[in-house]
Amino acid sequence: MAVLIRPAEKKDMPEILEINNFEILNSTVNYDYTPKSLEEQTHWFEQKQQAGFPILVAESDGKIHGFATYGTFRSKPGYRFTVEHSVYISNGLRGKGIGKMLMENLIEIARKEGYHTMVGGIDGSNESSYHFHMKLGFKEVARFKETATKFDRWLGLIFVQLML
Repeated sequence: MAVLIRPAEKKDMPEILEINNFEILNSTVNYDYTPKSLEEQTHWFEQKQQAGFPILVAESDGKIHGFATYGTFRSKPGYRFTVEHSVYISNGLRGKGIGKMLMENLIEIARKEGYHTMVGGIDGSNESSYHFHMKLGFKEVARFKETATKFDRWLGLIFVQLML
């Protein structure tokens, strides 16, 4: 499968929404409870664009198979050289290198933009995401117990960091 990594466009929002909502409804990858509407997903896209943050998509045969982005880590100005990222891959397509391609491109953009560090939050039970990030050079910097709830259970959160 030939995969093209490119900047997201407004027309990609229905497919990004489908990926995002699948995770909201079926996993602890995303701690939201309620599926998003197309209007909400489009607003998210517009906010990212206005802030100058990238959203990348992985496309193959005209279909979006994943997306990655980063944004503000914390709102205070002292954090302005740190970004927090997200990467989502379509159900059934994980482990095929799509996430790696998205993240390598996203990391390169962050470096070119002059960011100093990238952080990510991983659900404590998501071993595949943890190992994925370790292979990309991220290091575990914190492990929080029972910081969130979803599906009637407490969830831990692992923070990982990559020095850019």
